[in-house]
Amino acid sequence: MQLERRLIGVRAAMRNLRADGGTVAFVPTMGALHEGHLSLVARAQEVADHVVASIFVNPTQFGEGEDLESYPRPEDEDRAKLENAGCDLLWAPTPDEVYPAGFSTSIRVSGVTEGLCGASRPGHFDGVAVVVAKLFNQIAPDYALFGEKDYQQLALIRRMTRDLDFDIEIIGVPTVREADSLALSSRNAYLTDDERSRAVALPIAMGEAAAAIIGGESVSFAIVAAKAKLFEAGFSTVDYIELRDAETLEPVETLESPARLLAAAKIGKTRLIDNIAVEPR
Repeated sequence: MQLERRLIGVRAAMRNLRADGGTVAFVPTMGALHEGHLSLVARAQEVADHVVASIFVNPTQFGEGEDLESYPRPEDEDRAKLENAGCDLLWAPTPDEVYPAGFSTSIRVSGVTEGLCGASRPGHFDGVAVVVAKLFNQIAPDYALFGEKDYQQLALIRRMTRDLDFDIEIIGVPTVREADSLALSSRNAYLTDDERSRAVALPIAMGEAAAAIIGGESVSFAIVAAKAKLFEAGFSTVDYIELRDAETLEPVETLESPARLLAAAKIGKTRLIDNIAVEPR
């Protein structure tokens, strides 16, 4: 697996990679890789001839008081995982390569970024939009793969790709979960053993709420019950549990078309997010 850290190098590498006329699938990450990330690489291998991954801890999507400095950066382990998974090229730029001196451009995608994590993490999705747009321009892939666990982010990227005419097919890959149903996340490493055992209340409460809604219970009642179960399990705050349209992310009060139940809650010092599909019978 080839490693590049400078833009001039990765562009030359991409020209060489495309010399055989093959297609390229791109997997952007912030490192601290787990099986969820590797499932993206596996799917990328199914849809394209070559797979390119990136590792870049993007400072512009971290807000004040968030974990930018402490965010895990096990690059050697990540490189080994990507190489073993069959990745052809790793783009791991330095911060100054992505944001050179004087950088002053911003991108805002409205609509799908409003509410949910957009409300509790001001500026987060603006940072995501800028770095993903830059990565798309740097790699120019045929396909780009993102996990459905960050569902609002996936909706943003799909919207931005359409709006800015990126000639890239965006592929969402289902969330990979532990045996007890907790969604895999780099931030799970922050959980103590006790917090980890209680964190499973999040997917369980969401699954019960989704089943209740599909069964005809009111959306608001099911959500109130889910929040109560999280507090009972030891979660300190629940940023949101909401039912949204699966495509537009508009709030849903009555289940009539495919929707998504999305949640964010904090246990100990760790903020967990999750979502599940909710479809009418």
